[in-house]
Amino acid sequence: MKHLNSAITVLILFISGAWVSGCNSENSGYTDRDRERLELVREYADRVLEAGADRWSGQNTPLLADGINVDTGEPVVWRYDGEEYIISNLASQQNLFRVLTGLSNLSGDDRYKEAAQASIRYHFDHLASECGLLRWGGHQFIELENLDYIGHFDANQHEFKNSFPFYELMWETDQEATTRFLRAFWNAHIFDWETLDMNRHGRWGLDMGDLWENEFGDPEPFFEGDGLTFINAGSDLIHAAGMLYRLNGEQGAMDWARRLHGMYVQARHPDTGLGVYQYSMPSQRRSPPAEGSLERFTGSGYGDRAKNQFGSEFGEVAREGWVMWGSRVKSIYVTSGFMQLGLAEAMGDDGAEFLEGVASGLRALAEHVYDPQENHFIPMWADGTELTGRRVQRIGYYCREGCNQDQVWVPLDADMEFLMTYARAYRLTGDDLFWETARQMAHGLGLGEIGRRPGQGVALNMNAAGSGYEEIFALLELYRAAEHPDYLERARIVADRMIAEHYHNGFFLPSRNHVNANFDALEPLALLTLDAVLQGTPESVPAHVGGRGYIHGRYDGFGRTYDYIAIWGQRR
Repeated sequence: MKHLNSAITVLILFISGAWVSGCNSENSGYTDRDRERLELVREYADRVLEAGADRWSGQNTPLLADGINVDTGEPVVWRYDGEEYIISNLASQQNLFRVLTGLSNLSGDDRYKEAAQASIRYHFDHLASECGLLRWGGHQFIELENLDYIGHFDANQHEFKNSFPFYELMWETDQEATTRFLRAFWNAHIFDWETLDMNRHGRWGLDMGDLWENEFGDPEPFFEGDGLTFINAGSDLIHAAGMLYRLNGEQGAMDWARRLHGMYVQARHPDTGLGVYQYSMPSQRRSPPAEGSLERFTGSGYGDRAKNQFGSEFGEVAREGWVMWGSRVKSIYVTSGFMQLGLAEAMGDDGAEFLEGVASGLRALAEHVYDPQENHFIPMWADGTELTGRRVQRIGYYCREGCNQDQVWVPLDADMEFLMTYARAYRLTGDDLFWETARQMAHGLGLGEIGRRPGQGVALNMNAAGSGYEEIFALLELYRAAEHPDYLERARIVADRMIAEHYHNGFFLPSRNHVNANFDALEPLALLTLDAVLQGTPESVPAHVGGRGYIHGRYDGFGRTYDYIAIWGQRR
């Protein structure tokens, strides 16, 4: 603790202006301040491994809790039907495992990575289902007292939505088990291979079918199906199959990853190239009322929810796949796009189809939806029909996101993750539109001038740096595009402010008043990624993929909710 206190003192001195060294001198190399940050991450990891270690099952397993209450030191729990369950969700620890692996690589201390691998190995050996699926994800976790699978609080099925696990470490731990999982993942979630109708919910214990040997019918977009082809689920399938190809050269996996990626591209609006959130329409098995509120009729059995709510007003463009407002925009272009750009980069020439597919989508977004003067995205349908200021005429599934309290459509602000994505897109394609879009976003976000051209005329506002990990990743993407020292210097300042604002009680928290620490926090990964770049070994830290784990279900006192609300969002 003495060393930790001194580290924090050093960082606070810098932030308050008491640091005596000038910015320019620090660009010359790795500094004491940089070492202090790395030491802080090491002490954080030690604390996580101690506080999260299984002391509840009586079996001394290598499993970890998902987090703790920083006031009591007790593990976080899921509360349902009067019972409490200590949560160990491997899918919600994948960024932690990236941190532990990166820390071992940077420090030379293998015990951090070994702790992550021990947990993975235990899941493979003791907790996997018969078909190879792991007991993890949005609707199931391991309870640390009895080591039972808990999922009855909701669908109790395998679910990923933008999870993007650390498959490289799983592969290094057990190649055969990782291969079984990745195949079982696709086998459990594809309902109809001919149309690639699929769902975010996968079935446990399903016998392996023909898998990659299935026939593909290349259907027209927006066919009616029994699944829900949401991009937040499809992106995980693309990531999984792409990684299987990267890891063992399985050509069939790559073929189907390309087909699934192509389904989303093919379903974009033909006039604008915008979209899509999904490429099918749910089959209508029940009819919603012709008039009045649809709040009670939003299940997929009633058919396409956007069509039901808006079809009479907007016609054929009113479909769920062509919604271009709220979180849908970020899901399509940032969460999925950023991941696929990274996958394409890792694959080299083999990833060209993913790269061009994402790039063409980002071009359409910049040209049709982004307003550089306001640094926001205009709410619209994918055909370009603008919606700003229009009132929703019929209440239903929409517009809970993308509208204000009066049910009027509002723009979506461009944030650091959009900047991060456009910077990466520029770096991989050299498209000037992407640099100019990133430049406008940087102005709107208060970064200052990132350069009329990459690395040229840079004039960042060092006094207005933020404190979020997203900005660190964005600045490092800019630095990889053009190695101007000011990108790194601002990233250092952001890192120090992030520690001052988010490092409390020895853990990373949204604020000092939050009580539950999530061990899967991305702040330490951002610090390690910055440190690796400063040391000249960027490959030593696993890449930020853009994914996060979660739990979704019924929680006592909250109804059906997410862990980020019922657990990680709780304040004193």
